[in-house]
Amino acid sequence: MITYLFIWSGIALFFLRIFYGALFVVHGFPKIKDLMQNAKNFEGMGFRPGLLWGSIVALLEFFGGAAIIIGLYTQFFALLLAVEMIVAASWRIKNKHKFVGGYELDIALILIGLILATLGGGIFALDN
Repeated sequence: MITYLFIWSGIALFFLRIFYGALFVVHGFPKIKDLMQNAKNFEGMGFRPGLLWGSIVALLEFFGGAAIIIGLYTQFFALLLAVEMIVAASWRIKNKHKFVGGYELDIALILIGLILATLGGGIFALDN
């Protein structure tokens, strides 16, 4: 065990939080920018009503990601985003997508969300 590295755990959690939030902000922005097209996309994937589910996802990704970046309600939003990614991964698995090039990143986002939900925002978070 390299105990010296433990002193960096707060910084590592900070960068993980920023990265996770930024991923959702950049993926949520196009959805929030054109909610009607997003609704059509969700309808096409079988999530009906598309306007409801697409809008929930767009708002959660954009504003939840922004909240995670600044460390506001980190555990709450990280848990919600992890649940969203569980639904996304389940949809991909149900539709027979492969692991690589399919749902592997969804699984990574689930795990990061669960890490942030259990550990919190860490240093430089407004939650602290």
